[in-house]
Amino acid sequence: MSQLRLGYFYGFGAHLLWGFFPLYFKLLRPSGPIEVLGHRVFWSMIVMVIVITVMRRWRQIADLAKDRARLSRATLAAVLIGANWGTYIWAVNANHVIETALGYFITPLVVIVLGLTVLGEKLRRWQWVAVALGTGAVVMLTIDYGRPPWIALILAGTFGLYGLTKKRLNMHPADGLLVESSVIALPAITALGVLALTGTATVGSVSPAHTMLVLASGAITAVPLLMFAGAANRIPMVGLGMLQYIGPTIQLILGVFLFHEPMPQARLVGFALVWLALVVFSWDGLLQARRNARATARSIRRVPEAAADGPLQPV
Repeated sequence: MSQLRLGYFYGFGAHLLWGFFPLYFKLLRPSGPIEVLGHRVFWSMIVMVIVITVMRRWRQIADLAKDRARLSRATLAAVLIGANWGTYIWAVNANHVIETALGYFITPLVVIVLGLTVLGEKLRRWQWVAVALGTGAVVMLTIDYGRPPWIALILAGTFGLYGLTKKRLNMHPADGLLVESSVIALPAITALGVLALTGTATVGSVSPAHTMLVLASGAITAVPLLMFAGAANRIPMVGLGMLQYIGPTIQLILGVFLFHEPMPQARLVGFALVWLALVVFSWDGLLQARRNARATARSIRRVPEAAADGPLQPV
């Protein structure tokens, strides 16, 4: 299998797993969001300790531990992803799967806005159109819900900021996930301890199957993240961007047809605006990729032409 095909295999697999996450987290009831998040963080750290050991990257981790600036950024990334995970777990079990899907649909648009406001990037014409459509969708959904779609906005905002922080951090994916899970492991363990002392912990008291499902949360968290990292290293950004719609599409289908969450006409219009914004965003990305490819091809052709026209060199 070529590296490109392997990259698409990893990317498709990662987003497919993320798409079916609502099914998994609903299986963890009656565990509450704090208990699930605590176990997810702790067992993710354990899984990544094993991965780092197999990859023999402890020397890199030791070097990273001496870099206070990078550790500070890694801590910020950990807080953001922890907030994202906690919001998602709570929302799924509170029957807001459709709104979680909306959050990940609008994440690319939030990333565009962050690039504009934080990185000072200039938006192309059609990117502005996509942002305007996305803003219209949020307004429409605010009217429908009777409130801003806070769950979607929190998920998109935390994940967008997490991506921005990771971009600036420029850390190996496995190293980053270990550091992030380790940073929030202490509060996670503390929360689990409080639940155990107060007698409100459910893990170990419901059934062996329930306990195994909760303990598996570390691997279920780490595997798609590592697969996504493998995809990002092998396929173009345009392809990576197109794959990211698989997960929220599956979540939306689950929310409407399996969990029977309401989808009134006004909400459907709001989602339609989001999808239109994503079509515009993707189309613009494809056009830009083609322009870049043509520009690269022209520059490559110029090099041998310039060499042929240049003065003869002594042998």
